[in-house]
Amino acid sequence: MRILLVADIHSNWPALVAIRERYDVCLFLGDLVDYGTDPVPCVDWVRRNATVGVRGNHDHAVAQRVIPRQGSGYRGWAAVTRPLHWNVMSRADLFFLARLPVSRTVRLEGTTLHLVHATPRDPLDEYLADDAEAWAARLESVEADFVCVGHTHLPFHLKLDRTQVINPGSVGQPRDGDPRAAYAIIEDGRVELKRVKYDIDATLRQMRNCGLDEETLAVAESALRTGGRMPESARTPEASTPSAE
Repeated sequence: MRILLVADIHSNWPALVAIRERYDVCLFLGDLVDYGTDPVPCVDWVRRNATVGVRGNHDHAVAQRVIPRQGSGYRGWAAVTRPLHWNVMSRADLFFLARLPVSRTVRLEGTTLHLVHATPRDPLDEYLADDAEAWAARLESVEADFVCVGHTHLPFHLKLDRTQVINPGSVGQPRDGDPRAAYAIIEDGRVELKRVKYDIDATLRQMRNCGLDEETLAVAESALRTGGRMPESARTPEASTPSAE
């Protein structure tokens, strides 16, 4: 069985459509929306293709119509794009986001996978990168062969004593210095972290056509072209609040 893992799409349709992998099962790990300006085809793609999906903090905030706090960098970017989502998304799209569970455990051909956007302790907000000791502490009560997460926008694969933790990275907004769309494949128990180049210019044109101001466009272009290597003052961690980041 070939399993495709995708996370943190963030309404970036050109990035999502660039993934042309063969797969038997697709697992979505949260954050379909915010930042990008093309949420509708992204929601439709996940609705049609994801066998199982979980809710991210941005999915929750958009579905619940949480007004984002103003700010600079990523926070300001989300504050500008979220109202655009409410203008173009249907009630059915918002309902789809609202009904996504915060975690799921699935069994596929004898393999158990636990899905959560952030961590089992805090499914929507906790920000935890590739710290094996911290993950081991978070997973003491989780029985699974694989724990699949997103949220950090940083791809990693950890092999712990009882399980493996996989973060496929971000499809639509990588933050590890590589601007290519990130995803992962699990096949016959083997994990492969993968990247694919996409048309960043098309994403930025779509944002401009939606009326984003020049300051926000500059933040978006810097983040997308550099793989998240923006100035420190512009980078606010996802963990601070689901409504702001």
